[in-house]
Amino acid sequence: MANNSLYMRFPRGLAKALTLSYDDGVAEDIRLVEIMKQHGLCGTFNINSGNFSAEGEVCPPEKKWGFRLTKSQTTALYAQDGIEPAVHALTHAHLESLSPAQATYEVMKDRENLEAQFGRVVRGMAYPYGTYTDETVEVLRSCGIVYCRTVKQTEKFEIPTDWLRLNPTCHHTHPRLPELTRRFVEKSPTPTQFPWLFYLWGHTYEFEADQNWQVIEEFAEAVGGKDDIWYATNIEIYEYVEAFRALIFSADMTYVQNPTAKDVWFIKDKELFCVAAGEATALKK
Repeated sequence: MANNSLYMRFPRGLAKALTLSYDDGVAEDIRLVEIMKQHGLCGTFNINSGNFSAEGEVCPPEKKWGFRLTKSQTTALYAQDGIEPAVHALTHAHLESLSPAQATYEVMKDRENLEAQFGRVVRGMAYPYGTYTDETVEVLRSCGIVYCRTVKQTEKFEIPTDWLRLNPTCHHTHPRLPELTRRFVEKSPTPTQFPWLFYLWGHTYEFEADQNWQVIEEFAEAVGGKDDIWYATNIEIYEYVEAFRALIFSADMTYVQNPTAKDVWFIKDKELFCVAAGEATALKK
């Protein structure tokens, strides 16, 4: 008897995906983007559009790291391919400390500013300070935010199920990062396992403050340029997973319809299938 279990696969049938998420829109992001481009990595930068440095302003000698980029600098940096600009609240406020109206303004104004700046829809976010309440989550939902990253580390490669409480695999300073990296690169899910997502987060000013740029350089070299890994931004992963979840199956699981605009891959009975965007297909019994 056939097993009707389904195991999502990423584009091209890949079983592994990797994404990065870095906060605050600071000058050190420039170096990280260069490292990412060198190794073919993609990721998301969470920006406070109310905290840009003034145009022409330069970093004062006493500020060793974490100098905010100007609006024009962020436009040039985060508009590149493989980079997603995302919300981080207008002024990096503790959203859970605000009234729902104030929190809504912090999120919606930041989203509005970024959409005007980059000429694209912005639906992703990371919580300032990583703090939130159930009420905060509902504010985000009402603002059209579809995912929001926390700072709770799972040390796992699981696909998120609660996108507004999106827990990353680990911070780049996590002591198990080398171990997790080796496992992710050297091993892969079997055809009867769910796919893996490695989600790394942090702040780039930490590399400068801690004098440990080698951490991200070694990570990028280890995980980059692999044919079996899908490198994607946060929103690309969210949209793909939701497209998979939108597939419509017949009662006996022998026919599938894809109502979305994305080609979707999955494994059924250890066989790999791709259902093209807007198409329907029969599956083997």
